[in-house]
Amino acid sequence: MATRLGSTCATRLLLLPLLLLLTLPAVVQAQFIYTTNNGTITIAGYGGPGGDVTIPDTIIGLPVTSIGERAFYSTSVIVTSVTIPNSVTNIADSAFYACQYLTNVTLGNGVASIQQNAFGNCTSLTSIAIPNSVTSIGDSAFWNCSALTSITIPDSVTSVGSGAFEFCTSLTAITVDARNACYSSMDGVLFNKSQTTLVECPGAKVGHYIVPGSVTNIGDYAFYECFGLTSITIANSVIGIGYSGFQYCWGLTNVTIGNSVTSIGSLAFLACSGLTSVTIPNTVTNIGGMAFYGCTRLTSVTIPNSITSIGFEVFYGCYNLPTVTIPNSITSIGDYAFWECGLTTVTIPNSVTSIGDSAFDSCYSLASVAIGTKVTSIGVGAFYHCDSLTSLTIPASVTNIENNAFIFCGNLTRVFFQGNAPSLGQDVFVGVLPFPPHESVPDPVTIYYLPGTTGWDTTFGDRPTAPWYLPNPVILDFGPSFGVQTNRFGFIISWATNVPVIVEASTNLANPTWSPVSTNTLTSGMSYFSDPQWTNYPARFYRIRSP
Repeated sequence: MATRLGSTCATRLLLLPLLLLLTLPAVVQAQFIYTTNNGTITIAGYGGPGGDVTIPDTIIGLPVTSIGERAFYSTSVIVTSVTIPNSVTNIADSAFYACQYLTNVTLGNGVASIQQNAFGNCTSLTSIAIPNSVTSIGDSAFWNCSALTSITIPDSVTSVGSGAFEFCTSLTAITVDARNACYSSMDGVLFNKSQTTLVECPGAKVGHYIVPGSVTNIGDYAFYECFGLTSITIANSVIGIGYSGFQYCWGLTNVTIGNSVTSIGSLAFLACSGLTSVTIPNTVTNIGGMAFYGCTRLTSVTIPNSITSIGFEVFYGCYNLPTVTIPNSITSIGDYAFWECGLTTVTIPNSVTSIGDSAFDSCYSLASVAIGTKVTSIGVGAFYHCDSLTSLTIPASVTNIENNAFIFCGNLTRVFFQGNAPSLGQDVFVGVLPFPPHESVPDPVTIYYLPGTTGWDTTFGDRPTAPWYLPNPVILDFGPSFGVQTNRFGFIISWATNVPVIVEASTNLANPTWSPVSTNTLTSGMSYFSDPQWTNYPARFYRIRSP
């Protein structure tokens, strides 16, 4: 009996290790969600206990070759370290994104590709050794690894994506193996091999930085969120500043832009809230959208004659910018270009043909606007909430005013139109919103027009109209009645009075002799003059005067 019992116990004791051996691999494998493809394994998710995680090199007898997209991103457990085996060749997009407790990563010697955002937002990651097998590092691969202090790029790497180490605010240096054929480093800054492109500045760079004279292009995101930089000198060799090149450089107070730069990319200086002035050299032909968006301390800006358009939101939110000189090379002012700027006065030159939607929206201090004589269109909400604007002159060239163009300009009392009535959108002159009641009321605007112009009624845009009383008569030099007619030359004389007006002519402006041609009696403030003798002279010039 005892023997049988002993035999039975012995049997059980022998079976227990066997059961453990059979079960343990299944437990390890159960930590991972995986897919198979052509005889290889991709890790698709993690369901283990967290802590120190070691990824197996095989599962169900197949090699693990890839960490899939967002594989560890959705895990609810705390992963503190990861060891990746030599079998893995690819770490996919966002594979470890937002593993915020991850402090250490050991990459196997088989990894060839670290794709975009692979370790993005791993805020506790202090160091990582990139093996010599890696050939490409994707866009924002280590974005916001704010504890990362240094990185060394081996000689095998041939591609580093935009902003690969963006917002790594503790990163003091990016070092490149001297044998690398594609990249190099100097003073901890990453360049291409020939140092003609500045790829990325480490986030912890502080003080003044001089871009080397070898550089021709500053890459996209090159200085993104380098909070400690206080001033930048861009060498005369540089021709292009890339997308988001200096975005969020909050400490940047001074920028010297070299005189060879032709292009400033979109968002280039977005939210550089310490920047007080900027001079754009006359070599620049293009400024991208939102280039100086949110430069809240910018008080002075020089726009050169080489620029032909002010793009989308270029100076949006420059609250302290009191004035800007728009050169006569500019043909268009883009949507939201000066939204919520501190402008007090604006002169729009005669070269400009269009004012974009909300171009001067919420410029609360804007008291004076001179609109050039070539503007044909004023966009939606172009002068929305310009509270300090009291009067405005619209040139004869304007044929279209869009919805809400002057909505909530509560102090605007007079708008003078030099030409025919343009097409008008909805609620162009709607005023303040009293509280209570919650209803809009018209601005206290009177619309003034020149006698002889067309399209006017007793109201315009729900506002009363009135003739425009000028101190002197004027010639309306537009419309079908102006210029050469059948056997004559003619124009309308406008003056909000019925007194006679004398038309005089001369054949030589250099040394003029003015002779009266006719006396025109104005009716309802206007009279049409025509000269059937104009073809008898090689040149004929006209002026008008009151008796």
